[in-house]
Amino acid sequence: MVSRTHSEGLRQLARSVLQPGFVGTEAPDWVLREIGDGLASVVLFSRNIVTLEQVARLTGQLRAENPELIIAIDEEAGDVTRIESATGSTRPGSFALGTVDDTDLTEAVAADLGRQLRTAGVSLDYAPSADVNSNPDNPIIGVRSFGVDTKVVARHTGAWIRGLQSAGVAACAKHFPGHGDVAVDSHHGLPVYGADRARIAEQALPPFRAAIEAGVRAVMSGHLLVPAYDPDLPATLSRRILEELLRQELGFDGVIVTDAIEMGAVTGRYGIGGATVRAVAAGADAVCVGGENAEEATVGLLVDTLADAVRSGDLPEERLVTASRRVREFAAWSAGLTPVGLAPWGDGGIGFAAARRAIRLTGAVRHALPLVTAPHVVELAPATNLAIGKETPWGVAAPLGERLPGTTSVRVRREDLQAHATTLQTQALAPAAGRPLVVVVRDAARHKWMARALADLLAARPDAIVVEMGLPGTVVPSAAQIFTHGATAASGVAAAEVLAGAL
Repeated sequence: MVSRTHSEGLRQLARSVLQPGFVGTEAPDWVLREIGDGLASVVLFSRNIVTLEQVARLTGQLRAENPELIIAIDEEAGDVTRIESATGSTRPGSFALGTVDDTDLTEAVAADLGRQLRTAGVSLDYAPSADVNSNPDNPIIGVRSFGVDTKVVARHTGAWIRGLQSAGVAACAKHFPGHGDVAVDSHHGLPVYGADRARIAEQALPPFRAAIEAGVRAVMSGHLLVPAYDPDLPATLSRRILEELLRQELGFDGVIVTDAIEMGAVTGRYGIGGATVRAVAAGADAVCVGGENAEEATVGLLVDTLADAVRSGDLPEERLVTASRRVREFAAWSAGLTPVGLAPWGDGGIGFAAARRAIRLTGAVRHALPLVTAPHVVELAPATNLAIGKETPWGVAAPLGERLPGTTSVRVRREDLQAHATTLQTQALAPAAGRPLVVVVRDAARHKWMARALADLLAARPDAIVVEMGLPGTVVPSAAQIFTHGATAASGVAAAEVLAGAL
């Protein structure tokens, strides 16, 4: 018979390995109660953030319950931003930094972000993406990666980690062992990385080795099947990958965090409770939950499930104890990372400078620029994925309108073209009669509807200027093209400056 004291001890251990999210810009009562009962971490998303001052108050409120509380955030800068989700990131993303390929710049941008996060009271950042985006059809990584070349990704992963951690915020390299060579979004299904071990060692692992050499304090597991190591279990649930590969072969001794445990790649087969137990049993130390399931009931369910799994023998108690110890050691380190005064909230300095350096031009663009009259801008907008969350402001029309008053624009989505056959003619081409036309796309090579719409627009207006704000996969030899390598606010400003002749 299990004593009541032992039972409560198991529940405290279980709480300590969870990293839940919550709803609101102030801490809910249930979160404060859970912290008092042993919850060691929380994670912030854009729904928790309005201003730097508000976030600092929120983290102060949370840490009043436990000064050693780990406060994490999923802030990559670039297209995946939480702290600037309402306005768009004032820093370019990883792909833009990899394009510039100046590791000093990457380190400086990450340090700038780290200072803001530390000021806000954050101690752990789920970034950078150490994935090599080797599959152009990858629906979830794309410009979140530093590039398609392993060596580029490795050196910038190390630089980003050094920069962020120099500001006193722990980095978390993701998504181990590499999410770049797949074509399925793990939010919805289970991706398969079918390379053999030699190819994985050559292609996917070097950035994680670089992260470990840079002293990264956390690594996030990916929800993908890697048959070369484990033909049955996704990486997050695989002891062969987390313990044997990451711990033993690569020598990582920090905290292993799961990707959001409610994602379909793992819950589709095991449920949220089953996936959580299997992840901890496999070697994960902390379980991220609450990007979607941000309720008190979910935390309670997972606490009960973990404790029950120990009692049933499905989860060895010593494994849960080890996971809790690693989390608490990290928490003790992070206890000194309290706010020390407010840093600038997107000061427009190094981030915009980096975005300008990432701009690339092809075709007849230099002969077409600068624009001397206000253009009409057509932005072809894809649906956002769950990694980005709600659509963050992006594009060229707004910053271009500030520089060329009278600029008009329309944003066209796939459903618009399906519902209204005349959308391109009436909303895009007609207002551009006698005026310059700027067509903005985002990953046109990956979206067939967008590529077709772009071709139709160029057929009617071969003088149009194309701005690609995603991966530069579609190159139209006859067109004037600008590549920003990301769709951040900083990237939009940089493109507008080129169009208006200010850069």
